[in-house]
Amino acid sequence: MIRIVVIEDERLVAEELRNRLTALSNEVEIIATLMSVEESIIYFTEHPNPDLILSDIQLPDGLSFDIFNKVSCRVPVIFITAFDRFIVNAFEHNGIDYLLKPVEDKDLLKVLNKYKMFDQHFAGRQKFFESFAKAKKRLIVRRGTMNVSLKLEDIVLFYTEDKIIYTIDKEGKKYVCDKNLSELDEELKGAGFFRVNRQYIINAEYIRGYKSYEKVKLTVDLVIPFADHLIIVSQETAPYFRRWMNEI
Repeated sequence: MIRIVVIEDERLVAEELRNRLTALSNEVEIIATLMSVEESIIYFTEHPNPDLILSDIQLPDGLSFDIFNKVSCRVPVIFITAFDRFIVNAFEHNGIDYLLKPVEDKDLLKVLNKYKMFDQHFAGRQKFFESFAKAKKRLIVRRGTMNVSLKLEDIVLFYTEDKIIYTIDKEGKKYVCDKNLSELDEELKGAGFFRVNRQYIINAEYIRGYKSYEKVKLTVDLVIPFADHLIIVSQETAPYFRRWMNEI
C-alpha cells in the first residue's frame, strides 16, 4: 500500500482528492488529511514517515514549504497548486512533481506511477546495492600500462568522454576504467555513489553542496575543483538526488 497524507485546507477539495485517489488505485491508503501548516507540523513531528505527501502550497497560516523547513520529514511530496510561481521552491522541498489545478485523473495516475518508480529505485534495489557494496572496497582501473587497485573511498567521480570511461581520484589523478557507466551504476550506488546524468557518477564524500540551475536542475559543487567539469543534475533526476543527499 502507498500510505498518503493529503494537505489541503478546503475540506471539499480534500475529500474529492481522497475519493479520486482511492478510486484510481487499490494500492492507495489515505492515512491523514491536514488543513494547515501548524496542524501538519504537529502531525509530522509524531508521524514522520508516510510514503507520500500530496500538498497544496497556499494554506491559511502560510505556505506548505514552512512545514518541511521545521520538521525532519524525508518523504517525497507532490505539490498541487493553482499557481506556477512556486515551482523552484517545490523542488527544493522534497518535491518530485508539481501539479497545477484543476488536476485530472491522468495526472494523479502519472504521479502515483512516478512514486512507484521512485520507491523501487530507493527501496528494493537500494538494499541489494548496499549489501553488495559492503563486500566491494576497491576497483581495478588503468593508468598507462599499469593496472591500479583504487579504494572506492579515494574515487571522486567517473565520467565518460569520447566513449571512454575515466576515473578521477582524490589527488586529481586520471585513470581509464574498463566498465561502462551503467555497469558502475549497478555496482556502486549503495557505496555512496550517484549517477547524476548520462556522463557522471560522483562520490558523496567529495560533494561540498549543490544549488539550483535553470530553475529545476541542479549543479553540484565538489570539494576538489575540476575546472573543465560542470556537473548538472537533470530535472528528472534532481528529486532523487536531493533525497539521496538527505539519506546518505
